[in-house]
Amino acid sequence: QLDLLWTRKQNVMYNLFDWPTQKHSKLIILAIANTMDLPERIMMNRVASRLVCSSTLFFRIWDCSKIVPRCVALPLVCLLIVAKLCPQLFGSVVAALSGDARRCLDICRRATEICELARQKRAPEIVRMAHVTEAIDEMFSSPYVNAIRNASLHEQIFLKAILAEFCRAGVEEATVQQIYHHYVALCRVEGLQSPTVSEIMAICSRLGACRLLLVEASSKYLHMRVRLNLSQDDVMYALREE
Repeated sequence: QLDLLWTRKQNVMYNLFDWPTQKHSKLIILAIANTMDLPERIMMNRVASRLVCSSTLFFRIWDCSKIVPRCVALPLVCLLIVAKLCPQLFGSVVAALSGDARRCLDICRRATEICELARQKRAPEIVRMAHVTEAIDEMFSSPYVNAIRNASLHEQIFLKAILAEFCRAGVEEATVQQIYHHYVALCRVEGLQSPTVSEIMAICSRLGACRLLLVEASSKYLHMRVRLNLSQDDVMYALREE
């Protein structure tokens, strides 16, 4: 997962891709990234030059029609039950967010756990529609999601700016200064006055106090590094129009 190996000097990625170029090397590197043009976006020339002989394979985002059959094919009884109960429900929810099949697995796993907890209190039963619905509501109604929905307009715009920067860079970490450029552009779109640097830092501090962000403890202000404390899918779901 190249996104997680990125460092400022990029020594890790350089060494990794340099190994196959060594004389008599029989090493083959398979690297995965969430961004199609990651080499052009973040790699230094000395690192990108190691990829000259490489080939790239692009994977499209899965839609509902592909997510459900793949999940049903997995050797898990709970997936088979849930997929037969409501394939369109959880397939559509996942496809609408990111097409990540792991989200289906999480929903199915949680639905099974809810069923087993209920089984301890009542007569034995199988996973039903009610368990799946409860799992979906629980997953997409976490305290973090509710906190984002109840945040101020400028705080929500700041979170959108973070997502925009992560998408641009292909790395799930950014400085406040990098986020600020997207923030100003989003304010123009919304017809809002751009905030001052002190106001931006205050917004960042509030989101950090709510644990929605992980903010580097530093006095570098605009050069402080910021990460999300929840998945990008959850942030996008919380910021969607009702």
